[in-house]
Amino acid sequence: MFIVSRHAAPHDTRRTGVALAAGSPCREGERVASPRALTAAGDLLRALAAPVRIAIVLQLRAGERCVHELVDALTVAQPLISQHLRVLKAAGVVHGERHGREVMYRLVDDHLAHIVVDAVTHVGESSGSDQRENV
Repeated sequence: MFIVSRHAAPHDTRRTGVALAAGSPCREGERVASPRALTAAGDLLRALAAPVRIAIVLQLRAGERCVHELVDALTVAQPLISQHLRVLKAAGVVHGERHGREVMYRLVDDHLAHIVVDAVTHVGESSGSDQRENV
């Protein structure tokens, strides 16, 4: 059984929210996550685990974009943007809707944007503290 908690502290089931061993105690207020749910979450995070895909999610956070708008904003080649959009679409992160000759892409869920923004913010905070320690 996997246990997912609403708490947040690393390397501790109370913080990460995941008990890795069967029979781990389940405290009140925790919900049980199935191995399938944890696998799906891992697949979703892998789909987000590329700098270009992170940048695409950040762009789409502001609203719908077509491929050429993403190419211009990110200064990345069109075939590469299209390839990353396919990965994000297959993972259920983005949805494309045809408008005439263009496909407009949008985020399926704002929760995904929060995950990406939190990750980018966390890295910025961590690298800032590393720089302060080196001074």
